[in-house]
Amino acid sequence: MNRQELLDQLSEDILAYVMHGDFPETHFARELAPSELDERFHDYEMLVRLHFILKPEVVDFVETIPRSLRSIKTQTATVSTEKRGVVDGRINWSETTQRRYATNPGDRSLFVCDNRTENYDIDENVVLKRLLTVIYETLSECEQYLKRDYAWVNARWKAQEDLVERMQETFDRNVHLTRIRRPEPYEPTERMIQRAAESRQAVYRDAAAILTSYRDTLRGESSAIRSLLETTAITPDDDETLFELFVLFRYISVVEGLANDRFTLRTIDRGSQEVARLEGDGRSIVVYHDSAARAEDIRFSSDVFDKPPESLTRTEKIRYEARRLRDRYFLDWDKQDRSDRPDVIVLEVESDDNLEYLITEVKYSSRKETVEQGIEELLGYLAFLRDDDDLVFEDPDIFGDGWNGVLVTRDIETAETASLDEQEVIRILQASELESDLEQVVENVLQEDLRTT
Repeated sequence: MNRQELLDQLSEDILAYVMHGDFPETHFARELAPSELDERFHDYEMLVRLHFILKPEVVDFVETIPRSLRSIKTQTATVSTEKRGVVDGRINWSETTQRRYATNPGDRSLFVCDNRTENYDIDENVVLKRLLTVIYETLSECEQYLKRDYAWVNARWKAQEDLVERMQETFDRNVHLTRIRRPEPYEPTERMIQRAAESRQAVYRDAAAILTSYRDTLRGESSAIRSLLETTAITPDDDETLFELFVLFRYISVVEGLANDRFTLRTIDRGSQEVARLEGDGRSIVVYHDSAARAEDIRFSSDVFDKPPESLTRTEKIRYEARRLRDRYFLDWDKQDRSDRPDVIVLEVESDDNLEYLITEVKYSSRKETVEQGIEELLGYLAFLRDDDDLVFEDPDIFGDGWNGVLVTRDIETAETASLDEQEVIRILQASELESDLEQVVENVLQEDLRTT
């Protein structure tokens, strides 16, 4: 599975799950946000806005906007005002005569004067003002990042050192732009956008196209989501993150496929550690990501550091000393920041007092060395999986029953590999096998849960 195939599938998954509430938007946004960003950008809309202002067409549009505003359209209107003792504008004698007759026929100080004014609040300008408002407000939210030396910014706004300031000054002080009223929350309407899109002036056509693309992304339109993943500067540098999301959505799909009259797939509340929960028939099936599974109770920690040093094997002593020396060398090392929970996908099945686990490690590689590393890491997770400080798998089956661990890799096309049923201890699935084989793995964990209850 290459990057393009990943992007195609992820676009469909996001549309199917994220935009319909079965998968938390905050988790998706957090996975795609650069690590330097604070938690505000774990909000889906805020992340979309950050991607949006980094688009080349948005930056190009902002570069030309001061010049474009000099020739924006207005409508000329005649405004009539009643004056006493002074003439301000062209006297409308017909209206003046009628007003005098209606109020005081002998009052020769009353005049109705006409003045021509420019109306800036036409449909096309409302579209333009909304687009510039989105850009302006997002720049204000992101200003601290735009001023730093981030690679995902340098190719955009920092390439023009004064562009952010120019945009902000234009929005605040440009005499033409300030005369356009602030759009209502429901504006611009589709009719307004259509009029802008059909304008003879390029600034309005461009504004309509860019604003439409932004709205499509917020709504989760498929091609806009793909653009969000593919063309902006802050798509994850390594495709491992995209692949992890792809595998995670395959689990969601399998869990959803298990839904029937006895089970319901619960919509995930914002802020939840879970990304999917299936409940019914006396048990629950929960999918966690980023090691969040019952974060207070479950962890993957070796017992090496609980043993007396003199009882350690040579291999264990290496690990023990490495950690001890690291802690002594880094004087400001915050032990509270270290986590014994790796970045894996955890499937937890609970019924009565019984718990079954399926631990999944993801490696976006087909190299034998990387696959071997993934196998070793996964075995370590299984051997040291703890629930409330108690080891989940005891001797002699410290890795579970053979179906409790899954390693997912890219497709390995140049080597002969064993089938699912021929494998032992853990299961290894290639990307193309997920659709056909992942359900069997999950079903085996569910069956084991039934056997032990």
